[in-house]
Amino acid sequence: MTAVSQPLRRGFKAHAGRLALAVRNELGLAAADPLDPYALAELYGIPVLDLADPAMPREAVRHFTGPAADSFSGALVAVGSVRAIVENHVHDTRRRRATVAHEMAHVLLEHDFGLLVTGSGLCGTTATSVEREADELAGELLLPRDAARTAALRGWTDAAVARRFGVSKRLARWRLNATGARTIACRHRAKRPRFAAARTADDGIAGPGDVTVPDSGAVPVSGAVPVGDAVPVSGDSNSGTDPGSRSEPRHVGPS
Repeated sequence: MTAVSQPLRRGFKAHAGRLALAVRNELGLAAADPLDPYALAELYGIPVLDLADPAMPREAVRHFTGPAADSFSGALVAVGSVRAIVENHVHDTRRRRATVAHEMAHVLLEHDFGLLVTGSGLCGTTATSVEREADELAGELLLPRDAARTAALRGWTDAAVARRFGVSKRLARWRLNATGARTIACRHRAKRPRFAAARTADDGIAGPGDVTVPDSGAVPVSGAVPVGDAVPVSGDSNSGTDPGSRSEPRHVGPS
């Protein structure tokens, strides 16, 4: 039987937006800058390991890097007072970035846990309230609502947004739709028929450019940085969370 997704508590989206803004400020990022989840984990002293680590049980590694690779994206584990993130290294870089962002969202929200596992349901598709909250915050960290609104007003495609912020097209679509960015852009154009989808740098905004996402998780950017008109969040749609692929929390389960 399919689990029913739990609604977010009242006011949580606004809280997630404020928290993500504060965290991104700590990293020295503007709304239009791509966030490096690995740098965020380092900032908070959270080690990021993968299944290739020699300490991982070999039988489990073979299972989750082979036939069940899609069912395990990552996990936040506690060993005494130490917390660490374990990611699945066989997944593509964008999915891994989303997974680390999701697990860091658990850390930032101070969720109680013994083991929180991410499967393949990120992008607002997980069932429990704890996982929904982590999805929401991870989405705000990776693609803030203001950045999503700006991109929609500029007429950027899912692929262009995904390249700019180092996320999957599925996650980009989730954010553009869930934040209301595309709805706002459509209404804006309806009121202003001559509105051009891509404005020039006169507004301080240029084209999305291509974002290279290296295996290290860093996201160097080439091209101008969009800033300006500022939108809401939740859900992804092309590859898996990439906000991540995730199942339900607390058992093996965005990508």
